[in-house]
This record gives sequence, structure tokens and C-alpha cells, in this order.
Amino acid sequence: MIAMHGYVLVRFIFVAIVTYLATLILPIDGHVMINAALGLSVGIGIVLIEVRLRDAAVTNLLGGLLGGGIGLAIASLISRTLFWANAQNTKVQYLHGLIIIVLPYLGLVLGARKGEWLEPAKLASLFRDARPERRYRILDTSVIIDGRIAEVVETGFLDGTLVVPQFVLKELQMVADSSDSLKRNRGRRGLDILNRIQKMAGVEVLISDVDFPHVKEVDLKLIELARVMLGRIVTNDFNLNKVAQLRGVDVLNINELANGLRPVVLPGEVMSVFIVKEGKEYNQGVGYLDDGTMVVVDNARSRIGKTLDISVTSVLQTTAGRMIFGRHLDSSAPNGGSEHAKLDGRTERDDQGRRPRSAAQA
Repeated sequence: MIAMHGYVLVRFIFVAIVTYLATLILPIDGHVMINAALGLSVGIGIVLIEVRLRDAAVTNLLGGLLGGGIGLAIASLISRTLFWANAQNTKVQYLHGLIIIVLPYLGLVLGARKGEWLEPAKLASLFRDARPERRYRILDTSVIIDGRIAEVVETGFLDGTLVVPQFVLKELQMVADSSDSLKRNRGRRGLDILNRIQKMAGVEVLISDVDFPHVKEVDLKLIELARVMLGRIVTNDFNLNKVAQLRGVDVLNINELANGLRPVVLPGEVMSVFIVKEGKEYNQGVGYLDDGTMVVVDNARSRIGKTLDISVTSVLQTTAGRMIFGRHLDSSAPNGGSEHAKLDGRTERDDQGRRPRSAAQA
């Protein structure tokens, strides 16, 4: 409020000074009151313009001033040329006055409208390459061997140019040539995945020859390459993910994507699980969902090899993934009869999904 009163006082003093100067200089021949009215009108007009410009962006103001100055300079140059041709001609004088008014006005208006080009980001864009910026996605060895990257690329969720460094190809080849049959199969699988990605329509794959001889570890080479190419590393390696983030390199983690896409399971929900082995605790059975999530089921140790309808009791999220805990609802469990009725008569099934027949049915 105090600041507002201060602005009003300053404007009042400004209008008074302009009015006083008009009465002192007398720009119009005649009575002092006429000149005072002229000065008052000019002062009020300037204050109104200032109020309208109060909310204008600084870049627009600078643009208007710059445009007005350029227009005035051009008008002055043209006017000098015209007066040199014929300074006594009234038509030339009229054209001179018109140029002095019109060109600065046009420069002022156009400069104010295009003032955003004075922003640093806009000015920097004038000196950049006009071609669209390429986005690089650098694949590491683990994500290639994993194989899920092929499905992600095929669905179109991973855009940009896929970069496969030569040192990653070399590591893949070493794994594929290993004497260990498991490692050999993993390496060959990775090469097959790369071959599949290269054959996909609309997918650009770049084999990069950039290497860093002074860096020994492949993970650190990937980080350096991502810095040079301003790209992102695609991986499912937890340690590489953390190290890259500490060094300021963006990472796309396939495991995090998979965890984020898993359906939400709430306690109390009912699901079907095939029990594949016994659990660590007494009377527990263990099964897996289609996405690999482990399900630990109470009262299911004797049901190994069968598909059970279970009730979810809790969900645990760990660094290794998600675990679901549930309880098999059977007639022998406490309150099992009433809870089992809620399942619309569903009972345990064998591995073919068929209900076992009782002796009477047999």
C-alpha cells in the first residue's frame, strides 16, 4: 500500500513538472493557461502510457526500443536523401514528415511483438543446427542379453537412435565364445537379439567405433560415451544404473520399466497361482506370476504341482523386485468354509487346470 501511494506521488510530481515547463517555455503562442493545459495533457498521456507498459515483458520493451531506434535511423537516412534532392518542394516535405512518423512507429510495434527473440534461449537457437536433434540410446551388454529390449523397441516406446558400441559387441562375442555352455548360450542369444533389432522396420541402429583406451571397464566406457554423445544408457544392471546417476548420466532401466508396468495387487484380492516348489517356512508353497513375481502361499506345501485359488494377504516391494504373500483357502482352514464360498465354488486345480474328481464322481 505504501509503495502504491509512492507511485501516485511520483506521477503527480511528474505531471506537475511537465505542466510547469509548458508554462515556462510557452511552446504555443498565446495565454499561459493554454500552454498549461497542453503540458497537463502531455504529462497525463505519458503517465497513462507508463501504466499500460507496467505489465509488459522486459524483452518486449527492449524489442520496441530497438525497433523504434532502427526505424528512426532509417527514416533519418531517407529524409536526408529526399531533402538533398529537393528540399523546397512541399510534397517532399510532407513525405519527409510522414517517413519520420511512420518508420519509427512500425519499428516500435514490430520490435515489441518480436521481443521474445531477445531471450537468451531464442538467441542461442539462432546459432544451433537447424536439423532435428538426434536422441541416442546406448545399449549395454546386460540389456542385450536380457532380450526384453527387442519387445520394447518393437512396440515403439523406445525412440531415438539405438547405439551399440564396438566394445559392447566385443564383450558379447567373448561371452558367446566362452567354454561355459550357459555363458555361451547367453552370448549367442544377445547376438540374435541385436540381429532381430537391426531387421526391424523404422528402427535406426548405429554401431559406434568410439572407444576410450584409457578406461578399462566397459561400464565406465558406456558412461563416457553417453557424455560424449549426450545420450542415455539403456540397461538393467543395478550397479551401472547407480554409478551413471552419480556421474550425471541419464539411464533407462528396463527392470524399473517392468516393475512400473506390473498390475497393482491389493490385499484381499483372489488370484490363481500354480505352486512349483515348497517355501522356506513351514507349510508354505511358492509360485510365480506370468511376469516373474514370486508368490508365497501359506497352507500350500502339500499342493505342489497344482493351481490354487489364493487370497492375497500382503505385498512386499524389495530392491530385487516384488513379492506377494497369500493364503490358500481350503475347508480345513479356520473359517475356510465361509471364505471358500466367496470364491463361487472354485477349488484347487491340477496343472492342466482341471478340477480333481472325488471318489464318488469317479
